[in-house]
Amino acid sequence: MILLDTDVLIELMQKGSKRSETIFKKLQSANEEITTTTINLHEILYGLFKNGDFETATKISNLNVLEFTKNDAILAAKMEFKLEKKGAKVARLDCMIAAIAISNSAKLFTLNLKHFKRFETFGLKLFRM
Repeated sequence: MILLDTDVLIELMQKGSKRSETIFKKLQSANEEITTTTINLHEILYGLFKNGDFETATKISNLNVLEFTKNDAILAAKMEFKLEKKGAKVARLDCMIAAIAISNSAKLFTLNLKHFKRFETFGLKLFRM
């Protein structure tokens, strides 16, 4: 299972983009279930609503999503605490997304490796280009 981060979703919506074509081909060749999280869905829908793109928002709403559970909340809090204790600044939503991916044994596909690479020590698998 491959979990798409918001930046990948945004890139995939860029019609005619070479990067979008590369991402799409990579996902096709992986031949795995594609999903995202309720958190990523919120982020992408907010941007679409803000820009008045209700048609794309309706299409994106049909994506398969993974929920943020109680166990994910516990894992995210532990990861955030441990990373901050080491002096790392961590975005809370990134912790939550990473926890969902880890809990569901999904590979996270993000274009922002800098933010998510640090979660590999907790078991996060990254899907790379």
